[in-house]
Amino acid sequence: MRISVVMPAKNEAVGLNTTLPALRALYPDAEVIVVDDGSTDETAAVAAIHYARVVSSPYSMGNGAAIKRGTREASGEVIVFMDADGQHDPVHIARLLEKLAEGFDMVVGARDGAGQANFHRGLANTFYNKLASMMTGHAVLDLTSGFRAVRADKFREFLHLLPNGFSYPTTSTMAFFRSAYAVAYVPVTVAKRVGTASHIRPLKDGVRFLLIIFKIATLYSPVKLFAPASAAFFLLGCINYLHTYVTAGRLTNMSTLMWSAAVIVFLIGLISEQITALTYRRDE
Repeated sequence: MRISVVMPAKNEAVGLNTTLPALRALYPDAEVIVVDDGSTDETAAVAAIHYARVVSSPYSMGNGAAIKRGTREASGEVIVFMDADGQHDPVHIARLLEKLAEGFDMVVGARDGAGQANFHRGLANTFYNKLASMMTGHAVLDLTSGFRAVRADKFREFLHLLPNGFSYPTTSTMAFFRSAYAVAYVPVTVAKRVGTASHIRPLKDGVRFLLIIFKIATLYSPVKLFAPASAAFFLLGCINYLHTYVTAGRLTNMSTLMWSAAVIVFLIGLISEQITALTYRRDE
């Protein structure tokens, strides 16, 4: 199978100087596409020096946008996505491709705890993995890893769902599970990124945390998230009613409010489920 390697890069000249020679040594015949996402350094020049095909953006559009642009340009039957900052070792590509050859449609390089950007993000990613595993019924070892190999024709089915921002790995993984495409995980070691270190940003990362949680639910089965929330409101309403009945002998507005919330949340879940089903509908 012809392989295309797509690498989104923004100001990653230093990392590309290390990654591209190693990649070329292992896969001299592979199509290598570096998507220059509005870099202000020598990213495009370094990529060209190492005989990579450069797709440039006049300004930064985001990691997801770079992935989409690279996917549209790729001609391979299999696309390997990897970071340009030196974290992903091209040596591990062979393991992804071996697993893909077993019949899987997407194979993800799963990081261990040492491969996380920092403790807080590692904790958040652990939560994402647990939630996604609960939603899909499959073991999700690394929901947010950007190192993955996919069958190009299947991945292109979901380009319209991918955001231009940060969460393309989450979106693509949940879309594959929802569409009954086989997903596998291969443990890989990840190096520290070359260049500027990643820093925790409480407000921005907190918003990302919440958005990814909702994205996990809405991309797979919203009712699986809304139904437990509805049940919790209903149970709280019952507990409050028992308490007020025993202590005051009456039904309070709070119990009624909680029961109403339970019904509303459940109905929102049902509507969201139908919207999700329509999102994946395709006219052949």
